[in-house]
Amino acid sequence: MLHIESLNQFYGESHTLWDINVTIPQGVCLCLMGRNGMGKTTLLKTLMGLLPAKSGQILFEGEQLLHYPADIRPKLGIAYVPQGREIFPQLTVEENLHIGLMAGKEKFKEIPEKIFQLFPVLKQMLKRRGGDLSGGQQQQLAIGRALAFNPKLLILDEPTEGIQPNIVREIGDIICHLNQDEGMTVLLVEQKLPFARRVAQEFCILDKGRAVSSGKMTELNDDMIQNYLTV
Repeated sequence: MLHIESLNQFYGESHTLWDINVTIPQGVCLCLMGRNGMGKTTLLKTLMGLLPAKSGQILFEGEQLLHYPADIRPKLGIAYVPQGREIFPQLTVEENLHIGLMAGKEKFKEIPEKIFQLFPVLKQMLKRRGGDLSGGQQQQLAIGRALAFNPKLLILDEPTEGIQPNIVREIGDIICHLNQDEGMTVLLVEQKLPFARRVAQEFCILDKGRAVSSGKMTELNDDMIQNYLTV
């Protein structure tokens, strides 16, 4: 579904992504791993068109994404939940979800009931401002907003960061449901190793902007963890 080939990216004169090659098959959950500052968020932002690529290819269902501006990529079926959630704090839960509806190719008028089945708390708080929600509730809102237009690929950047343990479990359950039961393809950045092992079938490790190891999650061994993930 998603194929990244020889991707390079620069911040000014600084070379941040070096010849990245990653492939995510349809229906797979892949976890992008690595210590802080190794290029994971940069890669996601480049995928979404928020940062320019210097060279290489990003193919989504055969379409060259580098030809499209950032606002078109959701219309192709790609949803992005950034690190820090970035909901609109002054807007209500309902208004935040309606913004998600507008991102996709189809202009749905009603919030899908599926969102409230996945996140019942959002239905209870429709008229509450996003900024008044707890961190865990805001993360649920951010994911619900991303799912509102029924994407084919869900990209999540650190969805468990700063979230209480019971919400972390719920988010893990939802990712597993979307991926394993509904067949949604997921690209996930995650630091918590037990969470990553639970939800993802494949991994790719970035180190200093390079993809240094990848494979099935069952192949992630202690040497890789010690060399590239342990702080």
